[in-house]
Amino acid sequence: MNTKLEQRQKIRYRIRKKVSGTAAQPRLSVFRSNFEIYAQLIDDDAAVTLAGASSRDKAIIAQKVNKVGKSKLVGESIALKAKELGIEKVVFDRGGNLYHGRIKALAEGAREGGLVF
Repeated sequence: MNTKLEQRQKIRYRIRKKVSGTAAQPRLSVFRSNFEIYAQLIDDDAAVTLAGASSRDKAIIAQKVNKVGKSKLVGESIALKAKELGIEKVVFDRGGNLYHGRIKALAEGAREGGLVF
């Protein structure tokens, strides 16, 4: 029987077969650990990370909010960085996690920041 991590890894591979980012429409990749959350804009054609944001950024640590609140702030932060690069459309990669809780909060924060996906 597969462990939880092995199942999530299979889901991650299945998603990555279908989801790919370009320079015009990069992939918004999300990694969630138990305490932190990270987001990156990735151009898979050139294999380059265009921008990144995490709950460990000083501006986000300074705000005393819960993990879901931090996730929303990370989404807004990555949207702001994308706007500076002239990016409006992205492809969302939830990284094998379910779309609820902190992953959903990050996505909503990115949408409120102006990203379309």
